[in-house]
Amino acid sequence: MPFIRVDILEGRSEEMKRQLITELTDAAERALSAPRETIRVVLTEIPKQYWAVGGTPMSERQVKK
Repeated sequence: MPFIRVDILEGRSEEMKRQLITELTDAAERALSAPRETIRVVLTEIPKQYWAVGGTPMSERQVKK
């Protein structure tokens, strides 16, 4: 039973998360020849203030345009 765990920053739409789950499941099914019904995917959304890069929380970083 493949178990795929993904940590992502909060803020993505439900549609985007659903698409990610579908594509990860598809990839595991193809790569591992795993029956689709045995594949588990868990997404964990991390609040931006708890995810830091270079010591700076993502909630404090400016978005580049």
